[in-house]
Formats: sequence, C-alpha cells, structure tokens
Amino acid sequence: MAELLPVDDALARIVETAKPLATERVTVAAAAGRILREPARALVDLPPFPSSAMDGYAVRAADVPGELPVAFEIAAGSPPPGPLPPGAAAAISTGGTVPDGADAVVPVELVQDHGTRIAIAGQATGGQHVRPRGGDVREGDVVVEAGTTLGPAQIGALAASGIAEVTCSALPRVALLATGSELRAPGEPLGAGQIYESNRAMLAATLARIGADVDVLPVVEDDEAAHRAAIAGGLEADVLVSSGGVSMGEHDLVRRVAAELGVREIFWGVAVKPGKPLSFGARGGTLVFGLPGNPVSSLVGALVFVATGLRALQGAADARPRYAQGLTAAALSRNVHRDEFVRAVRVDDGDGVLLRPISGQESHMIVRAAVADSLVHVPRGDGEIPAGSPVRFLALD
Repeated sequence: MAELLPVDDALARIVETAKPLATERVTVAAAAGRILREPARALVDLPPFPSSAMDGYAVRAADVPGELPVAFEIAAGSPPPGPLPPGAAAAISTGGTVPDGADAVVPVELVQDHGTRIAIAGQATGGQHVRPRGGDVREGDVVVEAGTTLGPAQIGALAASGIAEVTCSALPRVALLATGSELRAPGEPLGAGQIYESNRAMLAATLARIGADVDVLPVVEDDEAAHRAAIAGGLEADVLVSSGGVSMGEHDLVRRVAAELGVREIFWGVAVKPGKPLSFGARGGTLVFGLPGNPVSSLVGALVFVATGLRALQGAADARPRYAQGLTAAALSRNVHRDEFVRAVRVDDGDGVLLRPISGQESHMIVRAAVADSLVHVPRGDGEIPAGSPVRFLALD
C-alpha cells in the first residue's frame, strides 16, 4: 500500500470531487434533514404586527401609575376595535395586537382589577412587554442561508416566516453492496467458515439518517463476473458504496473491477484506525467508496468519509464531519501514524459531556460497539491525551 493519506486531505479530495446535484422544491413540512440550496427569505414581517408578550393591559407608559378605565379587550387573533383612547387601558392577551396609541403592556399580576377600571401602582416604560413588528425578521430578509441543514429550529423559522416551500438538493441515490462468499443473511443457518452479513443494514441506516435514498443490492460473491455486474449496476446511482474486497487479498476484486469499468481512483489507504484500506474514486458524477469489510471499519468510513460526500453533493456549506466537544474520562493513547476513532459512551456529569471509552476496540467487534453512542477522534501523534482533556466526537445516536 502506498503512503497513507491524512484524514483531512482525504476529506478535501472528496469535497473537491463531489459536484452538487440538481435542485428540487420541497415543502417545509417535508424538508427536515435536507440541505438548503438557495437562501430562504421571509414573506412577512415577524411578528407581522406589534404584539403583547404578556397577559395584561396595554397602556400609554406616560399614563401610569394611576387609575385607568378599561376601554376594550383584545384577544389573540382579533384586531383591536380602534386606537387606545388617551388616559385609558385595554385588556390584552399574550399575542394580541397592541393598539395604536399604546406603547407598553403591564402584566395582569401587577394590576388591581376594579371591573371597568384598573389601578396600576408601578411605572411603565415605553416598549415594555411589547414585541415590535419585524422584531424577529423583516419581510425579504434571509431566514435561513443556503448550505444549511434544516433542523427543527430552521423548519419552525421558515414556517413562521410564511415560507411553504424551499429549494433543496435532490437526495443522493446510493447503491449499497457487500462482497464476500462467506456472507449469509441473518436467520439462515451458517456453514463452516461463514458469518452473518451485517454491514448493508448498518450502512443503510447510517446513510439514510445522513440524507440519502439508499438501494440495498444483493450480496456479491467472490467472483469476477458477479463483481462486474453488481458494480456496473451500482454505478448508475449518484453514489456507490461497497463493503469488503478493497484490501490486497486474492479475492479482493472491487478496486480492479471498478477501474476496468471506468472508475478513476482518487485515493486508496487513509491514515485512520479503524478503516485504513478505504478507497475513493469517481466515474463521471458518481462517487465510489470502497469500505473495508470489518463492521466497525465500515461504520467509521461511512460516518467520516461517505457522509462528507453526501453532504457535498447536497451543497452543504461545510460538508466535513460535524464534531461535538466533550472531555475524555480516560487517558487516550495516540497512534504515531494514524488518526483513531475510539468508541465511547457519553455521560453528562453536570459540567459538560464526559466520554468513557468502551472495552473492545478491535474493528470486528460490532457487538461491543453496540453499547457506544460516540466516536472520539484521537489525532495521530506521540504520547497520550490525558483524562479530562477536551476532545472532539461524532454522535452515533
């Protein structure tokens, strides 16, 4: 194997190769998890009128303290019957329109109610408990920038701004296959030397959550003709992801067959543990990822490298891995030659996120990995990262 490519260099080559897909209009209700390709602009001022932040009484600040007649009531969703008369108050609900002439709202608990009149002992200031028109956003202003992944907060902001549809990238179509004559479907009896195939289900769940339309292809036996047919079919998708068959063994056919089918290999071998023999290439606009067959290696490859490609295809502002910050609960040994992703469990100790590495970090130990909810990034280098030190991690949940 040639000199291993640093993780950041591999990610840069993936982003450079991926060309954003065509766009489509998506309803805001269906846009969660999608990546915005055009800025979304507010169709109204928000709030669209000055509104009350409290249940109470709308007044002129200059009229209090004092005793005031109640001119009328304003419920949320109903306009005031007119301007507020001088020297009067209006009962108002939270979200109700503050009438012309009023410049403050006094909370109901600070008011003595005498029926048709109220008494206010304290002073009020202009703007008190009033949400000004356009205080959140003005009509025509950008609500969400292009390149943003739409989460719950963004969906709420878009809907509140009157936006019914947004322009997003089409979801990448991913063809997913696994290679190996030893693989059998869960539930089938195992023969000598056979194992259950788990990578396709694991990777399909991972990539669908990131944002992809995944087509799970049949398992491919260690046969050149079978590889050729499966890879040729998979290359019709936007992304082809295979697991297994990318090392240097006699039956590792994926890279050679892919090259014969016109795939230009961009790199093979990344300075990462687990997942070193990962390959990446392209044919036309199709991205081609060859992940190692060991399950944890495949999972790391999907979360770090394939996810970057999927986000780049959708026009993400920053397609690279989305790390969170925490503290390691135990010392972490560093590898001189490779970045390492350590499976860990997150614990909230009150001062932040604490990450406890699990036992059993070998790349084939997928059952041990099932208890983990995080991948801690340990940059390559000398020595160790002491317990209590800041670290970056990827969430698995």
